[in-house]
Parts: sequence; C-alpha cells; structure tokens
Amino acid sequence: MFSNRSRLLLSLTLAFTAGLVVTLQAQNGSVTTVEVHGQVRFAEGGTPAYNVLVRLESFDGGGPISEAFTDRLGKFQFSGLPPAQYSIKVHHPGFRDTQQNVDLQTSSSGFVMLQLSKDSTTSSSTTGSMDARTPPAAQKEFDKGLAALESSDKKNITTAIGHFEKAIAIYPQFVEARLRLGTAWMDLAQWEKAEQALLATVEIDPKAANAFFALGEVYLWQNKLAEAENVLTKGLAIDDHSYVGHLSLARVNWEKARPMKDLFEAKPTLEKSYEQVKRSLELNPNLAPAHLLKGNLLLRVARPIDALVEFDEYLRLEPNGAFANETRTAVDKIRKATSHQTGRG
Repeated sequence: MFSNRSRLLLSLTLAFTAGLVVTLQAQNGSVTTVEVHGQVRFAEGGTPAYNVLVRLESFDGGGPISEAFTDRLGKFQFSGLPPAQYSIKVHHPGFRDTQQNVDLQTSSSGFVMLQLSKDSTTSSSTTGSMDARTPPAAQKEFDKGLAALESSDKKNITTAIGHFEKAIAIYPQFVEARLRLGTAWMDLAQWEKAEQALLATVEIDPKAANAFFALGEVYLWQNKLAEAENVLTKGLAIDDHSYVGHLSLARVNWEKARPMKDLFEAKPTLEKSYEQVKRSLELNPNLAPAHLLKGNLLLRVARPIDALVEFDEYLRLEPNGAFANETRTAVDKIRKATSHQTGRG
C-alpha cells in the first residue's frame, strides 16, 4: 500500500496522462521496435484536440492494434511496435473521421499530424470543439495560454492562467478556456481554484466530460471520495471510453476500501475498483498506473503471483516512474515469499 504522500503523488501523475514510452527487451538481446507519435489539431483555429481517441491499426486491414487518447497538447504516442506499415485513425463526435498511413519498415519512428474538420451533417457539444461565437481577441488569449503550457515551469503555468482568465473575461461562455484554467490550477495544486473553474465549466456545458474527470482528480486529491465518485460517474456517462475516467473511479473505490481491515467487508468495494481498472486497461493496455493499481488490488485479496505480473508490467512501462523503486522493493519481497510457488529464489 502507498503512503499518504505516495497516494497524492499518484493523483498528480494520473491527471491527463500522456502517451507512455515502452521499451521491449528479449532475454538474450534487444528487440528492434519502432514508435509512432503525432498530434491532433482542430482545423478551425488550429488548437490542440484534447482527449481524442486515436486508433493504431494494421495497414493491411488486420484490425486495431492499440488505442490512445491525446494529451492536453493534442499529442499521442504508440511505442514498442514491430516494424510494419500502420494506419492512424481518429474518430471524434461532430467531426469527420480522418486517418494517415505511416511506413515504419525502414524507419525507427514516424510522426503524423492530423486535423479534425467539422462534420456539417452532425452537431456536437463535446468540449474541445471550436465555438464559432468565440471573439478573435478571446481566441488569441487562449492560444497564448496554450503556448505557455508547453513548458511545465510554474512561472509559465501562471502566465497561461492569466491568458485563460483574459479569454474568459472577453467571452464568459468559452468552455475550453475554463477547462484549461481549471487544469492549470491543478498543475499548481490550487485545488479550490481548480474546483471553481471546473464547476463553472460544467455549468456552461453539462456534457463537458473532461471537466468531470478533472473534478474527480481534484476531489480525489482532497480525499473527498463521495464527491469524486459522483462527478466521475457523470463523466463516464458522457464518455465511457475515457481510460483516465475509469482509472480514477477505480482509485476512488480503492481509497474507500483502504481503511477496511476486514477483507469480507472490503471485498465488494475492491471488486468495483477491479472492474474499473480492468476497463481502463482494455482502453489503454499501456497505462502503467493502472497495472500498478491492479497489482495492489490482487495483493490485497492474497493473489501475490498475479500481482507480480502487474507489478512487472508497471516496471516495464515505467522503469523510472514515480513508484518504480518502491515497486521493485515490493516485487523482491513477494518473489522471496512465494519462491516455493514459482520455483524461483
């Protein structure tokens, strides 16, 4: 189990998780792998498209291989792939489907840039779509804020907040600016200010799923578990394909079960957590924190061998992650304790 400090660090690292770098190694040498990374932007205005589902598929029609969601800068990444030809496809409500092919048979990496254009045959209230009513001056301030966020330096985050606030002052209905303002306050651990900005976001747009997920993180950090469960459930009702949302809800139930000493009492809540973490891994198999939580859940119900599999996967995905050292220590202890079951010393 994590300490209070570790639990809070995990909350921070999970918020709007970007792509994870995967390094594959064979027992007797390195395996040649390739990676695809890129960015998705809205054609109208050119702003990054956040939390958009990107699918990696086989070029020859072999079907989907993996999925990822774009981060706050519209970026995504698929790593640890065998050399081949791939298709990158994007589907987002209210926009035309788009795709791009990339040949990685002779190159170790590839970059793709995809644009989302509005589909005039459908309507969408999904947060992130461009609002045609946004005044140019508000859009200009918003773009300056996004540019400032390219650096995680606190000074630049503060600068970004100033631009987002100016954009909102010019156009109070600017949903995306309010969402970005809330997540920027989260980056500075200003939870009350983040909550205010995000609540204002969902008041303007009740279908802003990303704002509900961000609120869930804010409440989780503050250990307001009932509030976190409420907003995460609302967000998932809007967007059930958010691996971040499912993982956050899994963590809510994990935290609810932590004080329960009696396993029989804790089991229903642990099972809820397990179902949610499984769903998050179905959506993103390379989500390292989900493997870490799944390992802890398995360990709690006395399944150490299965827990080892998840801890090993976490370490494979994030060998230098925030919890890598303590996970390695736990793995060593479990292996020693279960050596008679695994046949390994």
